[in-house]
Amino acid sequence: MLRIFKDTKIKFIEYRKWAIAFSLILTVLTFISIGYHWVTTSAPFNWSIEFVGGTLVQLKFDKPIHNEIGRVRSIVDQLGYVGSEIKMIGPVQNQEILIVVRKKGEAAVVGKEIQDALSKAMPDNGFTLQRKESIGPKIGGEMRQDAVIAVLLALIGIMIYVWFRFQASFGVAAVIPLFHDVIITIGFFSVLNREFSLTFIAALLTIMGFSLNDNVVIFDRIRENMRMGLKGRSFIDLVDLSINQTLSRTIITSGVAFVVVTILWLIGSETIKDFALAMMIGVVFGTYSTIYIASVLLVWWNRKWPIIKA
Repeated sequence: MLRIFKDTKIKFIEYRKWAIAFSLILTVLTFISIGYHWVTTSAPFNWSIEFVGGTLVQLKFDKPIHNEIGRVRSIVDQLGYVGSEIKMIGPVQNQEILIVVRKKGEAAVVGKEIQDALSKAMPDNGFTLQRKESIGPKIGGEMRQDAVIAVLLALIGIMIYVWFRFQASFGVAAVIPLFHDVIITIGFFSVLNREFSLTFIAALLTIMGFSLNDNVVIFDRIRENMRMGLKGRSFIDLVDLSINQTLSRTIITSGVAFVVVTILWLIGSETIKDFALAMMIGVVFGTYSTIYIASVLLVWWNRKWPIIKA
């Protein structure tokens, strides 16, 4: 295996109190941001149309439109659809935009109003309708519920898997960091007022899988070292040794993943940017939580209910 760090002896667990304090601060800020949105907008998150209902209109223009997004937004606002989301779809040269209106209304009526207004205000740039969809608030509510259930079921399944592969202590230590990673990612999106969509839910599930993979690698090394006994070392020393032994693999895997999703965020279309942004946050904090949440939880568990005898 390629190793970029050889024989490192970093005392990771020594900084656990600072790491836990940092995570607690981010968690508190997350809930403060969610509370602020709830008070100011009557909704905890900036839900996408899939979760609250509304109308989606996709148009393809004959001439470049990317510099006219502000003008399109102004036209849509004048129709009474203030706060609608308007963004480019695909590469700029496709000249396609997506208009998302979160107000109730028949798709045919809303779509016709928008098309008529744009045709009148921008007669020199014709367009064709690509698609027009409407989602009712009841369906949106059901999708919100399904999204929450999907995340919770994934967490439960992960805990059961790790529990059987290792033991109860490892199962608990693997799942709590996943909650941490999900909460922190949600916090960043809440602070940035980014849209909570099905794409974002997919990103959360992907982050959980990525973080779990990192946890399993380090837990596997900890288990191997446990079989050889402590040999006069403390359990903290054994955990530090295991993290250092897998450090190169962790840095390479996380580094490559971060570079890939960063490129997606920089050059990808608007529809993929939120997924890429969530993954950027998740990769960073997933790597961090493996070392400073999962491993620290094992240390604490060993103090209360010894995993390995001295």
